[in-house]
Amino acid sequence: MKRGLFITLEGPDGSGKSTQIGYLKEYFAEKGMECVFTREPGGTDIGEKLRSIILDKDNNEMSDMTEALLYAASRAQHVSQLIGPALDAGKTVVCDRFVDSSIAYQGYGRRLGDCVRVINGYAVMGCMPDVTFLIEVDPKIGKARIDTQDQDRLESEKMRFHNCVYKGYRKMAENEPDRIIPIDGTASREDMRREIAGHLDRLFADRDK
Repeated sequence: MKRGLFITLEGPDGSGKSTQIGYLKEYFAEKGMECVFTREPGGTDIGEKLRSIILDKDNNEMSDMTEALLYAASRAQHVSQLIGPALDAGKTVVCDRFVDSSIAYQGYGRRLGDCVRVINGYAVMGCMPDVTFLIEVDPKIGKARIDTQDQDRLESEKMRFHNCVYKGYRKMAENEPDRIIPIDGTASREDMRREIAGHLDRLFADRDK
């Protein structure tokens, strides 16, 4: 059985990922294709419990390394329990954030550097996305889209942190142009929808050859 396709969506907070994932659900439903939708941190019972700890604004004493390790722990469970088995069964998996988020937020944003990549190398066990859509939007614009009272522990960080995260994302896109596809986050929702769908149409056509 052919391995399933692994698709991830990335971007700064407030970039519009959730809206595009909603459109992707419609895309796969219209094509009659079985697809597993999931998110990070989370995706499993253990992962969701870790998510609540990581994003809780009351946990302001959490060290940067603790944060990085908790994300990696959630991801290890996610790959082992859900993502890996689904891909092995030939299913397409769409994940809201994955390892690129840790590299951007903890590697660049928290300035932990390459150790984040090393830690997550163990967590993902070679399971990497086939394609990643990076929705690019200036952090000031993205953060303004989220009500202050609704911001989680990372979303409420200062703008300096979010600027570092954004620079990290753009650097990764430069380094991996074959996998990471930048999407203009200032375009209309429909324009972004059409662009992502077009890339997927071509990708599935190539796989069917």
